[in-house]
Amino acid sequence: MFVPTLRKTMIAALAVAAATAARAETINVTYVAGHPPVFRWVRLANEVFIPAVNKQLEGSGHTINWDEQYGGSLAKVGDELEAVEEGLAEIGGISSVFDPAKLSLQNVTYYTPFVSSDPSLVVETIDALHETNQAMLSTWEENGLEYLGGPIAIDDYVLMTTFPVNSIEDLNGKKIGAPGPAVNWLEGTGAVGVSGNLTTYYNEIKTGVYDGVIVFATAALPGKLHEVAPHITRIGFGAQYAGAIAANKDWFDSQPDAVQKALKDAADTYKAAYLDDLDKAVTASFKAMQEQGATISEVDQEFRQKWAAGMDNVAKKWAAQVDSEGKAGTEILKAYLDAIRAAGGAPVRNWDQE
Repeated sequence: MFVPTLRKTMIAALAVAAATAARAETINVTYVAGHPPVFRWVRLANEVFIPAVNKQLEGSGHTINWDEQYGGSLAKVGDELEAVEEGLAEIGGISSVFDPAKLSLQNVTYYTPFVSSDPSLVVETIDALHETNQAMLSTWEENGLEYLGGPIAIDDYVLMTTFPVNSIEDLNGKKIGAPGPAVNWLEGTGAVGVSGNLTTYYNEIKTGVYDGVIVFATAALPGKLHEVAPHITRIGFGAQYAGAIAANKDWFDSQPDAVQKALKDAADTYKAAYLDDLDKAVTASFKAMQEQGATISEVDQEFRQKWAAGMDNVAKKWAAQVDSEGKAGTEILKAYLDAIRAAGGAPVRNWDQE
């Protein structure tokens, strides 16, 4: 009887071990971001998102072994989508502003300037549209991505120049760098808009490639842009939605429910921490740049209205172009501005109603 009993005991032990092994799993995940950690959306991926995922997974039997690839080590700014889509990374901070063709609907805020200077209002509105409008999710899915959330909020864009701006006419003939579709904001000013990004602005201004840039305060400070473009003009271009955290969809769909839930819950934690951190940083950034020699001025509503009125209706042009590609451009434009107005926002120009 000893042998059968021993055999049964061993079989039972092996079954327990196998069950434990099935439950306990270490998952290798690479997180990619083109910008370096000095920028909030990357820093908080490390400080908030990843720890929140790990905490969510405690007791689930699943752990993640993270490999963080930032600052162009795996993908340059604007190439994060392709890196995640192709499986070079499982998760990434995707800069939709630098992928206006592939993530066209997510760029609606960049084609509607002068709408709201409140980052929370803007990104909460876009994040909510992902829950209520399938078209928003489809743009991610068409690129092999799963939208996790954690929107990248950008504080109110300002104009930073090597020269003072007292009137719109002062911009005539000046070369101004701007991110992706924000180049359109310069229409009607006489300025020459050049597409650029934060990683190169400093040297391009310093060497005279640009006479200024359209940028936001919380990135201008760590980028030291006030050293080379000390004239800061608060135009009121508006806060923006610039991207979000997304995962490779095939990879995400293959993960256990506990891992999927942890990733999406952590993205919500990241969003809350991000908006809180951003709110504190905006005032501090302007204060620090002024103390370090920058001159800060703010235009009045008349200036703002004149600038907005002088532009072509870039929003409707964008919507028509997106519609022609079989996507819901006009629908999303209206849904976005309706939601902004319903929440108390007061666009300088109602782009969708013209």
